[in-house]
Amino acid sequence: MPSLSTLVDNFNDATIGPNWGNAYGGVTETGGKAHVPCTTGFAGYQTAYSWTFAGATLYVAVTTVPAASTATEAYASVFVNAPNIGDNTDPLYGCRIGFVINTVTGKLRCKNDAAYFDAGSVDITYSATTHKFLRLREDGTNVYWDTSPDGSTWTNRRTLATPAWVTASTEACAVDLSAHRDAGTTDEAQYDLFNTLADGAVYTGTATGSGLSTATVTGKRTAVGAATGSAQANASVTGIATYHGAATGGAHSNASAVSAGNEFPGVAEMSAGPWDLRIEQGSTFMQTYTVSEPADFTWTGWTARAQIRTAPADNGALLLDLNDYLTVTGAAVRLAIPAAVTETLDRNGVWDLEMVNGPAVVRMLEGKVRVSLEVTR
Repeated sequence: MPSLSTLVDNFNDATIGPNWGNAYGGVTETGGKAHVPCTTGFAGYQTAYSWTFAGATLYVAVTTVPAASTATEAYASVFVNAPNIGDNTDPLYGCRIGFVINTVTGKLRCKNDAAYFDAGSVDITYSATTHKFLRLREDGTNVYWDTSPDGSTWTNRRTLATPAWVTASTEACAVDLSAHRDAGTTDEAQYDLFNTLADGAVYTGTATGSGLSTATVTGKRTAVGAATGSAQANASVTGIATYHGAATGGAHSNASAVSAGNEFPGVAEMSAGPWDLRIEQGSTFMQTYTVSEPADFTWTGWTARAQIRTAPADNGALLLDLNDYLTVTGAAVRLAIPAAVTETLDRNGVWDLEMVNGPAVVRMLEGKVRVSLEVTR
């Protein structure tokens, strides 16, 4: 049952990914944005009808909206569509939930359509700054329409009892990011940051297991052994030495070496491994990350640190500091987050895991964090 909470794309790979298999109307992905033409035809970045909105949260940044030009209607929209939305013989014909930004009227409309019409829609004056991010949520009782200037601080704009089709249509809904005009000069709407505030490259993958699983990090050995010879005048070793073993011979004037306490382990030669976390809200989360090569490797003397943020470094708000939940034993680092702590997580983010020994820092893992929202309370 793929929840729309798990659909993540920052549109940075210049490829319309397989999750948007129903894209139409000449859409493209360039410059880190999803580009949707706004013409007298119809265009949209659309998923297949295989997703679930019940219990899900989705949000997206609308970074460019169509110009009014000479149109009476020119819009960008974000909708969750019911199955069979276009079949006028089906009871769910024209049923959809979402937002419409009409640049002719200057309104942001929060809609719950049936037969493509909502007599009770909520309209507010549109601001490209205040309403940059649009969010739809469903919690088993209500649907919520929210807006945000930054994807972090949200304002609720409409709340409505969940329509029956939302909970009945598991694995049968679609997201549609679209644009259209009835006249005027062709231009486009642009979308970005779907369910993520991380604007770096996104790597999508799967991991077997849920609350308890193990990741293995494979490192490279540095030179180990004995050396015989001497260091000549003015010879020096700069930086941090990565040679382990014994040396015999003489060191002449001005020769220097870095103390062994500042040496890097072999894994310092690696880039951080990609590893996404899937955290089930309200459940205990536990994983162990182990260095398997060399066989006698140990993190003795090192400490672990990790955080979950909305985006990397200072660009992202801190969602959870993981330091208190990390344990280092031998070659393994264990992350165990109590259920009472995962209960506080209600949005996706990014994370990394670093090992620290004095001035030496090794980033072991990095990736996305996907939060599966809890149903049972």
